[in-house]
Parts: sequence; structure tokens; C-alpha cells
Amino acid sequence: MNAPPNQLSNEIIDCLKAQGFAFAPAIMLKCALSEEAINGWSNFASSWNHLGLDTYMADGGRYRRRRFNAYAVSADGVQLKPPQPHYQSRDYNALNGGIERWFQPFADDIALHPCLVALLHQSHYIFNQLTPIQLRPESWHVECHQFRIEARDGHTGQPTPEGLHRDGVDWVLVVLINRVNIAEGVTTIHDAHRQCIGSFTLVNPLDAAYVDDSRVYHGVTPVSVIDPNLPAFRDVLVVTYRRG
Repeated sequence: MNAPPNQLSNEIIDCLKAQGFAFAPAIMLKCALSEEAINGWSNFASSWNHLGLDTYMADGGRYRRRRFNAYAVSADGVQLKPPQPHYQSRDYNALNGGIERWFQPFADDIALHPCLVALLHQSHYIFNQLTPIQLRPESWHVECHQFRIEARDGHTGQPTPEGLHRDGVDWVLVVLINRVNIAEGVTTIHDAHRQCIGSFTLVNPLDAAYVDDSRVYHGVTPVSVIDPNLPAFRDVLVVTYRRG
């Protein structure tokens, strides 16, 4: 399944090696999508209109909607795992960690959608190349999250309500799906001493952030509504890779 080396993927690899993160503008990911995936983008993106409310928010927030799937990703391809909970220890998520959280799975037509498979294909190549050969698993445990963060007049949405954090995995990919009528939502990257070493904003569909979770912390500033008379939200796909 490994994608053939290409200059754009290698640029992302070089950035991750040098600084522990990489911002990739949409053009980089578009090059990784097949014609079938590009043609199916509208259907893929519109599935974010059908996410269930995240009822596990310990801050009482009602601003986050999501779905969740787990996969086995290897050189042989992408396999959907049986339904399972999402779990993070409180060491990594002091707000919502420490419990099993069950979310609706991806819709059937999205679970192995060509867009998702293409993104997993490309990220697997990048993350596998960055993992020492002796540590590369035969199959990665990959968790995929569809997130919608909503903002309303007088109420911000929190893309990372747990604050600056690590996810307790090996690698993280965040892909912007859509951004409607919101301000802010700036991604910040911090070193092991929590000193800021970079920031950027995912603005265009397919803008992406790649993160070495063992080296850096990351967070996203709250999003606020621009026109209170219109819907306001930030849609992202978050993908985490963990060995074993």
C-alpha cells in the first residue's frame, strides 16, 4: 500500500524530521488523491453534516459533533476494525480522558470512501518512512475522527477543549474539511518545554497538519462566529497512528 515517493511527501517528511510538525497546503494533499477521490470530495465533505453530538464533554459544552472509526493500516491496505470505544488516559486528556467513549461510526458510504483511503494511503507512507525500521509495525492502529466544532453568537467553539496537549500516539494528521463563517482557529505547536515553535491556520479544504506526537504539543485556539445570523463551524478529519 505504500505510496510511491514523491517530492511533496518528501517535503513533509523533511519538515517533520527537522521540527516535529509540518503544515501542508491543500495542493500537497490534492496531489495524493486519485481522480475517483477528487470526484467524490463533495459527497465525502457533506458527510460532516450528519454527525452526532459529543455528549462526553466534561466542560458541559454542546459545541462538538463527531463520529469515530478504527482501522488497521498496513502495506497491504486499509481494513476497518470492529466498532470500539475511543480511550485516552487522563495523562493525555485531563478533561475527557479516563473513560471509554463510544461514538457513532462513520456512515457506511464514508467508512472506506476513496477520499479517506487516499489520505490514509499518503499518511501511512509518510509516517512509515519516519519510523525506524526496527520499530515499524506490520499494521498500524489508526483512529479516525470526524469533528465539527460549532460557534454561536456569544459562544465560542473549542477545537481542543483539553488545551495544549499530546494525544498519546505516535503520529497525528489533521485535515481541514470545511470552514464556514468563523474567525480564529489557529493551530499552535509547542516543544517539550511548552514553548511555541510554530503556528498556522487551516483555511482551505485539504490544508493539513502533520504532528510527531512524541516530540511536540499542539492546540487550536477557539473559533468565534463572524455573522451571528448564519451557521458557523469548523470541520476536520483527525487521524492518529499508533504502533501495536
